[in-house]
Amino acid sequence: MESAKKKILIIEDNEILIATMQFILEKEGYNLVLAKSGKEGLSLIDEQVIDLVITDLALPQVHGYEIIDHIRKGEHNKKVPIIIVSGYKDDVSITEGFEVGADDYIKKPLSPAELISRVRLRMHA
Repeated sequence: MESAKKKILIIEDNEILIATMQFILEKEGYNLVLAKSGKEGLSLIDEQVIDLVITDLALPQVHGYEIIDHIRKGEHNKKVPIIIVSGYKDDVSITEGFEVGADDYIKKPLSPAELISRVRLRMHA
């Protein structure tokens, strides 16, 4: 399966949600790297080759917008697709996510089918 070689970085501080996404995406054959804070996520982005980033916005230490901005302004992984998964459902947050450089936005609560569909779309775009 092609997806077995694809590496997804998930940056999420909610343990239940990170476990849920891990279960869903590993079942689809993706290789996952997990970070529970923005600072940890930034380190992983700079150290590894990542095929897709899924990030929350409200994170400890470094906000999701800062993570996206760091990725887009850096040399390493700057073209990686980024999906925001957030509880922020207002138009301003969603618009700002796209303006900073996100490729997609999923509102919480998370739908497993929507997650799989959007990950597939971004991985094969």
